[in-house]
This record gives sequence, C-alpha cells and structure tokens, in this order.
Amino acid sequence: MARGSAVFLWLRHGALLPLALLSLLLMQQGLRTGWADAAGITPKKVHLGRCDHPVFRVVVDVGHTPEAPGALSARGVPEYDFNLRLAKQIEEKLTEGGFTSTILLITEGPAKSGLSERVARANALNADLFVSIHHDSVPQSFKEEWEHDGQKNSYSDRFKGHSIFVSYENRRRAASCAFARLLGRELKASGLQYTPHYSRPFMGKWRRELIDADAGVYRYDGLIVLRTTQMPAVLLEAGSIVNRDEELLLSSSDHRLLIATSVVNAVDRFCALRPSRNSNARLSELQKKLRKR
Repeated sequence: MARGSAVFLWLRHGALLPLALLSLLLMQQGLRTGWADAAGITPKKVHLGRCDHPVFRVVVDVGHTPEAPGALSARGVPEYDFNLRLAKQIEEKLTEGGFTSTILLITEGPAKSGLSERVARANALNADLFVSIHHDSVPQSFKEEWEHDGQKNSYSDRFKGHSIFVSYENRRRAASCAFARLLGRELKASGLQYTPHYSRPFMGKWRRELIDADAGVYRYDGLIVLRTTQMPAVLLEAGSIVNRDEELLLSSSDHRLLIATSVVNAVDRFCALRPSRNSNARLSELQKKLRKR
C-alpha cells in the first residue's frame, strides 16, 4: 500500500472502520482487560504499558477534618493528625515519582458536610484515582482503659495491621478493585500485614466481605467517598492507632515512608494499565468522525 494512504477494515453491515480507530479500540479493550485481570476477574496476565506520569491525576484525600477528627489513638492523638502526616508524605513521594498533577485534598467542617464537600471537590478535579487515607480504631466494646501522661485513654491491643476498602457501587468498580489489589500486594511486599478481623463473625455490624485474602481488600458499599466518587476509589486504613505498639509504629517517619512508597509503586503500575488522556481525546475525535460518515 502506498505511503500516506488511509487504511480501512470492512465490518458487518457495510461499515468502514479506520484502522487507527480500531487499534485504539483494541488498545482500550486490552487495558480494560488488564484492569479486570488486576482486579482478579480473569486469570490472564496483566501487561503493563507506559504510564504518562505528569497527566495522571491522583487525589490524596486526608480523612476526616480538624473539626471532626475521627478516632482517638491509645495516647489521645486525633486520627486526623495521623491522616494528614501520612497523606502529605504520600503526596510528596508521588510528586517525586513524576505524578506532578497529584492533589492533596484537605477538607474542613463538620463530618457530614465534610463528606459531601470532599466528594464534590474530588469529582470536579477530573482525577484518575482517589485514595482516602485513614487510621483505624475498633468498636468501643473491644477497648480497655489505661493511663498515659496522667490522662485516661482507651486502647485495644487485640488487632493490628492495615486494611483496604472498595465499593462495588462505584461506577469504576473493576478499576477500583484493581488498584486496591495492587496496593495490597505492594504493602505485603514491603513486609506489612493486613488485619483479617473485619471478616470475622464477632465484628457483627462492622463485619465486611473480604474480597481478596492475599491483598487484604474488603468490600464496603456504605462509604460515601468510595460509592459516589466518579473515578476509581479506595480507602486505606493504614493501621490501628488504638493498638499501643502500632500507634508508635504509625507515628514514625520511616513507617510512613514505607507506606508512601508502596502507594506510589501501586499507582505507577495502575497508571500503566490505562490509556493517557491524549489517547482518550484522539479516540473521541475518531469516534466523532466515524459517526459523521
């Protein structure tokens, strides 16, 4: 065929499809299959492409607000303080890794309005991934009391470890599950263990479905930030701050760096499973041209 000639394929019903469009469609299908593979839906091997780091936008959500700071640690430190420190370190490592479009999402105000605001802001940012950072507690019935620095506080040394949550009601369910599994495996590769207690019957109304027993991924459809965000979304409980030993671990910069590095590695792999925004734009233009024929 002569150089510069247009290439078409003849489809059923007499439609002509430009080869360039077909290639893009097949590429997107392959990437969707990659997401499905990483989500554990099919047994096929995931083939990574090239991640367009500068345009891939991650929203790193700081869980809770200064006014509604979440749980108290075994030593009386608000969860929000832990969330903010870890989220900042994740943002910093993502930026260093080339994800320069990363946004640290900090929300103020009461709990309920804060949830609505953070979802609205995240959806307006045209993000590719939403990662909400939290630190865990346990139901009050599992706690005991102790005294630290002259103050009485609650603790529970019964459980430790991180956990990852996704919602099956998120419009990007397969992609959410894919990233969650990638993150869980990166944390595991870093020597960190997830907590299995959410899957146990004694958790009662707090019991969650464990959808990946290797990566520590749970299903939780009741979380607004996972259910109503318009992009793939996960929530990471980085560990239990009511466990006295784990609280000290989670307070260390070295441990935060370990978690942040795992997040960056997972984001990098996840980014390579999707087309760039430029590819999406080209595909959209080709689809418009095809409809005009």
